[in-house]
Amino acid sequence: MECYEQSRQRAAFVVLLFIVMLGSQAQAQLRTDFYSDSCPSLLPTVRRVVQREVAKERRIAASLLRLFFHDCFVNGCDASILLDDTRSFLGEKTAGPNNNSVRGYEVIDAIKSRVERLCPGVVSCADILAITARDSVLLMGGRGWSVKLGRRDSITASFSTANSGVLPPPTSTLDNLINLFRANGLSPRDMVALSGAHTIGQARCVTFRSRIYNSTNIDLSFALSRRRSCPAATGSGDNNAAILDLRTPEKFDGSYFMQLVNHRGLLTSDQVLFNGGSTDSIVVSYSRSVQAFYRDFVAAMIKMGDISPLTGSNGQIRRSCRRPN
Repeated sequence: MECYEQSRQRAAFVVLLFIVMLGSQAQAQLRTDFYSDSCPSLLPTVRRVVQREVAKERRIAASLLRLFFHDCFVNGCDASILLDDTRSFLGEKTAGPNNNSVRGYEVIDAIKSRVERLCPGVVSCADILAITARDSVLLMGGRGWSVKLGRRDSITASFSTANSGVLPPPTSTLDNLINLFRANGLSPRDMVALSGAHTIGQARCVTFRSRIYNSTNIDLSFALSRRRSCPAATGSGDNNAAILDLRTPEKFDGSYFMQLVNHRGLLTSDQVLFNGGSTDSIVVSYSRSVQAFYRDFVAAMIKMGDISPLTGSNGQIRRSCRRPN
């Protein structure tokens, strides 16, 4: 009996080791020079399009960054969020967290079209999302990083998964945020750092109405200023947008964390990061040192880009980001 139990434990260990090795191999296939031979002009080509779009509308930088986040948190960084609905599946674009909220699809289309002319059938939409997220941060004054590439594209999307709560709602508690990020291999520090992307974002009235009228952990003058464009009545001004960072809304810096310390977080999911909980000290450290924020944000973005990528013969390189080949 003891011999059998030892054999069973060894077998379980081998299976676990095999699974870990598969995950490690998938990540190992991502590398920063993946397209150096097959599409050497990729990075400057993407940068030019993002630069042009940001020059036209500064807000699009935050939208492109959010697009990458919403893709990676639903079945991994596979560009599934870009797929339009088909007869065989309902895509992620109209799921609750994305509908009338996530934007920037046309920018990705423009980049993909230009890249396809240069390097047909070579560069995935999933990698384009990763590059545009990095370029958006850089163009808004943040710190850049070398993007790991080599992802392939999903041939399907999941409306139900996108709607299942894997994407943190603006009403999230701290525990909920920690658990959702941890499920994707991201630590509480990664979570706080990634939340700092709100330094360049906007939110709709419907997502913060309850906080500015009902919360007690909010600066009163801040709440009153937000109420001017967000009426208390449900359905009134729901889509009116407000900036998440009042001090420097068009600069990728650490002022978002300064606002949290002063109880001026616009979303409930913002303020819970500094509300007497386990992440208070991280918020304080970022409010005092933008370099600490930059360092941890870059590390967290690289980790997020490693969430369940399709590599090797999995998935495909879509010719259009909106539909499978």
